[in-house]
Amino acid sequence: MGENQDFTVSLQDSKAAYVLSNVAEVVERILTFVPTKSLLRIASVCRLWRNCARRVLRAPQQLAWVSACGPSPAEVHALCAILAEEVEKVFLLPKTVLAMVDCEAFNGQAYCYRQNKVKKSRHSPDTVEELNLLFPKGCDIMGIAAPGIVLTPSGPCSSPPQEYQEGEAGFAVMFPSREGVHIKPFHFCKKSISTSALKEAGLVDNPELRVVLMFVYEAYKSGGARFLSQILEPLSKSKALIAGGLVENVFSPTRHCCSQGAYGVVGLALSGPKVQGASVLLDQDISNPKAAEATIRRLKAAKIPERNTLGFMFACVGRGQNYYNNQTNVEADAFHKVFPNTPLFGLFGNGEIGCDRIVKDDYTLCDTDTDSLQHEYTTVMTLVHLG
Repeated sequence: MGENQDFTVSLQDSKAAYVLSNVAEVVERILTFVPTKSLLRIASVCRLWRNCARRVLRAPQQLAWVSACGPSPAEVHALCAILAEEVEKVFLLPKTVLAMVDCEAFNGQAYCYRQNKVKKSRHSPDTVEELNLLFPKGCDIMGIAAPGIVLTPSGPCSSPPQEYQEGEAGFAVMFPSREGVHIKPFHFCKKSISTSALKEAGLVDNPELRVVLMFVYEAYKSGGARFLSQILEPLSKSKALIAGGLVENVFSPTRHCCSQGAYGVVGLALSGPKVQGASVLLDQDISNPKAAEATIRRLKAAKIPERNTLGFMFACVGRGQNYYNNQTNVEADAFHKVFPNTPLFGLFGNGEIGCDRIVKDDYTLCDTDTDSLQHEYTTVMTLVHLG
């Protein structure tokens, strides 16, 4: 009886091996359930698996993200502590990564970590190199440090987003390569900004430009305001949606052209026929939950598809809990109520950039000029659809 059982098991194994070695449809279906990093390793097993893996990777991929909050048990930022492990689980091949962390625990300029705000710190000059090793070669990584973070927890997009004006928090949103969507990172400082540089980055004279996410660092330095105007003036003449804020610092990409403490701007230019966007301003008059929800609900009029769409919230450090009479998470909750299946990410910064605007298909609805792109004590709430 034992020999018969062994023979049956052996026969079943041989049938399974035959299917996995010869039936492409079955192999390809199985590989759709394998995380991308494991899929890349599997592709080296044989020619059939390699071809099946390539077809799986060519299929349209959804956005993915990793979020973290709370003090890390290790001597690294909470996001850095889990990122390597979580990247192994994602089902996409990242082309662009947007990471944001709080500047209290992570000083992006010095690459140092401060645990529990004590003086003891661990310097990590290889932080950017470590990030680069986590993602495919050629993946563009943009790292921002800001006074506060807005994130949607890792997992389903329907999870309620959270505002963190204090404490350790961070996220990394991973964008795959998609047909009809072109995401190009840019970086300028006073040494590198010019009309030709803006054109090369796709920020001017680009009829396909739809959305610009931009983050200005060290803007309080002498000359910073004039520098910001140099960026915003040409952008205000375009039909693109502009959104972002003034942040503490930037830890990626490496800023070789900048001197220590110099001001500059980094961002992502999103172009292509499948990119859509909409944004509204929650100005100083919006100071209660009902008014916040009513303003955010105006984004519904844009009729942006919910699938493959991200929400971005760029708020002033003066808003949040104190602004709403000690009520926490007011604006993030309002967004989630209106868009329950759209993940929300963003920051609390030292100034906001944005306007009321809809960019959809072949038309743009806006009413703005250069001055109205810069704000204080406001929140810029934005939807970005990526095809």
